Amino acid sequence: MKTMTLIGIILIVVGAVGLIYGGITYATNRNIVDMGPMHVEVRENRQIPVPPIAGAAALATGIVLMVVGRRRHVGSGAV
Repeated sequence: MKTMTLIGIILIVVGAVGLIYGGITYATNRNIVDMGPMHVEVRENRQIPVPPIAGAAALATGIVLMVVGRRRHVGSGAV
């Protein structure tokens, strides 16, 4: 698979996730108490917000890269 097509697919996925979910959410674990056999841990959900304009721009750029990558691949004379 060509590099431009692969980058285009990645941008399309990231742009779609940004538009659908409004960002990327992940969880982190943090130790609150660690005394001998007693452990208290807190799971925190964090979010990286993605503005809708950035998601749309990533999606559009990914589509353009895929089209350009396929045209170069088809036009390269490969049989």
